[in-house]
Amino acid sequence: MEKELRLMKGNEAIAEAAIRAGVDAYFGYPITPQSEILEYLMEANPYEKTGMVVLQAESEPAAINMVYGGAACGKKVMTTSSSPGISLMQEGISYIAGAELPCLIVNVVRGGPGLGTIQPSQSDYFQACKGGGHGDYHLLVLAPASVQEMADFVELAFDLAFKYRNPVMILSDGAIGQMMEKVYLKPYREREKTLPEWATTGKPPTRERNIITSLNLDPYLHEKHNQKIQAKYREMEKNEVRFEEFQTEDAEYLFVAYGTSARVCQKAVQLARTEGIKAGLIRPITLYPFPSVRINELAGKMKHIISVEMSAGQMVEDVRLAVNGQTEVTHFGRMGGVIPTPEEVLEDLKSKI
Repeated sequence: MEKELRLMKGNEAIAEAAIRAGVDAYFGYPITPQSEILEYLMEANPYEKTGMVVLQAESEPAAINMVYGGAACGKKVMTTSSSPGISLMQEGISYIAGAELPCLIVNVVRGGPGLGTIQPSQSDYFQACKGGGHGDYHLLVLAPASVQEMADFVELAFDLAFKYRNPVMILSDGAIGQMMEKVYLKPYREREKTLPEWATTGKPPTRERNIITSLNLDPYLHEKHNQKIQAKYREMEKNEVRFEEFQTEDAEYLFVAYGTSARVCQKAVQLARTEGIKAGLIRPITLYPFPSVRINELAGKMKHIISVEMSAGQMVEDVRLAVNGQTEVTHFGRMGGVIPTPEEVLEDLKSKI
């Protein structure tokens, strides 16, 4: 069956892709700029078509704990929110990571701190990649830069979540969530009929009880559990790094940017090259695991590297760690919901030459 072409908002693409990916349940709560996801799912009423449950919870903590329960049953479950809402979910996200459960969490980022603004931002990088809740844990984090990737990453996220028994976050922003682009939608995926062996489905006589918890009062046993999930993160770092390069073959100056900032930087590279400046771009697609090895390889031939972010500078720390002193790394960013222009990025680069 051929893919279907539509013109959609990024938020709508996420919602439609979830229906087509055979998601069992969505639990969420409205917050700008991601409310269209919940609205689209409510209007589409996917339960009649696919059996997908869509429920508006009474709050963000309620939604993430519903995700915890659904994931423990071995089902494909998800939630979406925006920055302050994700902050309210942090305890539940930590529990889900500790219990090693697969799920999808989408953050359509807005400017902070606090209630901030409903305009797009990238200031939730630390929260997403460094563990916003308590404990030694990671989410696998995907950063879309287009409406097409908003759709494509839903199925990818669930594949990775079940592969590693780990929550996956799609870290978008208000610009990509609200912009409209053409998107090719995949055919409907048949719902999974076989549940994982670890799922809490009731105890048949053929096996012991399945117990899902993130609690362990024996410190030595809990240390073993932590060692197990840390080993899992090392496997992610080995096998799941994703990135895209743009004109890095002969580049002397490198932009590192993700999401909307990467789109801006791609144009800045083109503008730079019309002026004879050999600029290039690497776009991390997975923010965790971060493409540190490739950035390190590129750093040796660069005169300067700029981390371009819609924030005060968060990813720049990972860029500097990856570069490991081979060349100077600086940050250029706008805050409060302001999107940098390609011309501003180019001027910052020229100031470094």
